Amino acid sequence: MDLKKLAFADQLSQYASPPRKKAVSGCGLGLAAAFIVASVLVLNFSVKTPFLAPVFQGLNSSWSFSFSGVRSCCNSSSSIEGRTGDFGDAHFGNFSEKLRNNGSFGSEELKNVSQIDKSVNFTTVITKGSALESNVSGSSLETGKNESIPIEGLYGLTDGVPQNSSTDNRGGLFVVENGTNAQNGSELLRNFYGDCDIYDGEWVRDDTKPYYLPGSCPYIDRDFDCYLNKRPDDKYVKWKWQPYACDIPSFNATDFLERLRGRSLVFVGDSLNRNMWESLVCMLRASIQDKKRVFEISGRSEFKKKGFYAFRFEDYNCSVDFVGSPFLVRESSFKGVNGSFDTLRLDLMDPTTSMYNDADVIIFNTGHWWTHEKTSRGEDYYQEGNHVHARLKVLEAYKRALYTWARWVDKNVDANRTEVIFRGYSSTHFRGGPWNSGGQCHNETEPIFNKKHLAKYPSKMKVLEHVLHDMRTPVMYMNISRLTDYRKEAHPSVYRPGGQSGGGVHAQDCSHWCLPGVPDTWNELLYASLLKSGRGPWGN
Repeated sequence: MDLKKLAFADQLSQYASPPRKKAVSGCGLGLAAAFIVASVLVLNFSVKTPFLAPVFQGLNSSWSFSFSGVRSCCNSSSSIEGRTGDFGDAHFGNFSEKLRNNGSFGSEELKNVSQIDKSVNFTTVITKGSALESNVSGSSLETGKNESIPIEGLYGLTDGVPQNSSTDNRGGLFVVENGTNAQNGSELLRNFYGDCDIYDGEWVRDDTKPYYLPGSCPYIDRDFDCYLNKRPDDKYVKWKWQPYACDIPSFNATDFLERLRGRSLVFVGDSLNRNMWESLVCMLRASIQDKKRVFEISGRSEFKKKGFYAFRFEDYNCSVDFVGSPFLVRESSFKGVNGSFDTLRLDLMDPTTSMYNDADVIIFNTGHWWTHEKTSRGEDYYQEGNHVHARLKVLEAYKRALYTWARWVDKNVDANRTEVIFRGYSSTHFRGGPWNSGGQCHNETEPIFNKKHLAKYPSKMKVLEHVLHDMRTPVMYMNISRLTDYRKEAHPSVYRPGGQSGGGVHAQDCSHWCLPGVPDTWNELLYASLLKSGRGPWGN
């Protein structure tokens, strides 16, 4: 028998029972037991290593994973595989832009937070062997501008496991499908860096558009400026392109210019590429406070004539240029028996190549001029070497011209430095005849909603895809044919100089696009495509 324990009990009994009774009451024993337990607990929590931890082990092993309100993280070095625990806050990867609040991140959501402890193991949160596992495990998720996004707003977690998530091993961006930002409830970018085809989608109403106010940009060709040409409706600017399988980031002009700092971007092609170029200039210019620091280097404000035009953005030491080259290959002439006549050299590039061969981003296009009378007829027009084809089908000529372009790109463009892009064919909407024979698109106010009314995929773009497949140089294909086919209402139509006064068969433009308008979306997709590529300044 332990005499010390008896002595201790006797001391307690002196306080727990009346001195005149020798029997210990039940009440006294209860008070004594409570006193002992309280003393032990106080002693347990007063030391650094609780000696009662083994007693309570297992009682909390089934606690659920929670991110709400977490602002600090345990520095645990143990693996989280097979159980759940707190991550605290993490940095988000490869997304340095501050996006608009309509379904994207605003600056208030970008908080500087602590990095994930590098010893944390993500193997249960991220599928083993995935690209995201190699990008995230053992490192922090950081943005490009010392900004970060709280992890609780990014992971659509159920018991600690991200739901419907994906990644891409080029950019390291982790996005959540149908996820919501915990701070403002806005929808996250779903699977953007995965295998999503951003050109497969639909047009949805968006009252936050356009990116620049109608009439605010002085560099829009008057033929494209439907606002100045008194178009009465403005619904055509209130649409955005929504891919079916993912979300794309809103266009961030400041981020675009920052990534383009010290570099040049050049559009090469026909007037549809000029349409896109003017749009991009206006979208970028809208973010510049001092508009005088954006200018065309030769002081020109009209750009219809073939040539080279360059807009300089002084604050970023970069330029956004346009080179007129509607066929990409050379327009020439041939001296025949009956005199000289115009030809198109399918085997030689246009001499303007020296103006852009060392650019950092080149956006090519050609297509619309191949529908004109000479090219369509193909009689005594297409030349290779000293031979002029008496007759050559336009699709075959187009293919040969594209292979000439492809060989030039493979030989002359440094793929490690230059991002090469080809923008696809932009749909036209002439009713009642072709562009020069009374075709019309006037009084159209809504896009096409029924896919059955869309045209077939252009045969020229099938040829292009075949050529791109044979190239050594990686080329980004902006397949905008289908998305433009929906937009029958967004052309200048009669709202161009002389379009309403003459009323003649040549008055309507149903091939180019009003600005602001559809080409703004092309540039939004250009921005998204460059981010998606993750190459050079468009990556980390």
